[in-house]
Amino acid sequence: MEEANQSVVSEFIILGLCDSWDLQAFFLVTFSSLYLITVLGNIFIVVLIITDLHLHSPMYFLLANLSFIDFCLSSVTTPKMIMDFLKENKTMSFGGCMCQIFFGHFFGGAEMVLLVSMTYDRYVAICKPFHYSSIMDRHVYIGLVMTSWIIGFLHSVSQLVLIVKLPFCGPRELDIFFFDIPLVIKLDCMDTSILEILINADSGVLATICFILLLISYSHILFTVCHSTDGASKALSTCTAHITVVVLFFGPYIFISLWPVSITWVDKFLAVFYAVITPLLNPAIYTLRNKEIKNAMKRLQC
Repeated sequence: MEEANQSVVSEFIILGLCDSWDLQAFFLVTFSSLYLITVLGNIFIVVLIITDLHLHSPMYFLLANLSFIDFCLSSVTTPKMIMDFLKENKTMSFGGCMCQIFFGHFFGGAEMVLLVSMTYDRYVAICKPFHYSSIMDRHVYIGLVMTSWIIGFLHSVSQLVLIVKLPFCGPRELDIFFFDIPLVIKLDCMDTSILEILINADSGVLATICFILLLISYSHILFTVCHSTDGASKALSTCTAHITVVVLFFGPYIFISLWPVSITWVDKFLAVFYAVITPLLNPAIYTLRNKEIKNAMKRLQC
């Protein structure tokens, strides 16, 4: 009774991806390699864009920020997951849990808004090419990046404020490898049905608004391309990589939000894809499909 009255959990127990030591050894090597490639790939894109004068444009300024956010987003959960493969008892302190939730929503929210900003940049370039320089000036694209960071921060704070004071005095085990709010609040000692609605509404509003803005922008782009010359059609090829990144980023998030049944292995697979694979694919997609990035790499090599 005395322990329950304290209503404080000092640490949570993480069950991780699996129980098999052979699988954990395989995952250790695999995810360590993927994380190393993710870090090096995203940092390489940031450094390449900063150092190459040919890439000093709004489009690549936004791309450099996307790579930096992907580097940060992958670093929120993946290092902890890799370290846990070496441990028999996997735990995380309450403070560590709250930090992981905060930075996960911070960088995730910022990336959503930044993807919308990149879509707006492509919309102006394709639909209003003669006014691109005047519309996308230095103040505008810096303002777009600052807006993405501010909205991500406000979104994360609003999520954390709702759960940080909850009385966690019940079970401590979580069948996951990183912390997110819908799973953590299930360990709370009080009725959180209303709180869950507020949290889902908070995340859902941001994701829905961003997704609708993306749909509107791409609708205008496709309409312009269908009723224009080959120049605009050629310009459309520059945003195919961005469309791919948007689908990869929003796809798992929308599926998790709309899928009514919770299946452990499906949830874990989507979580791994979202936290580990997506930040790796972003630099690969932009590097392989972007001619200017390829040319900049050749210039750097020479």
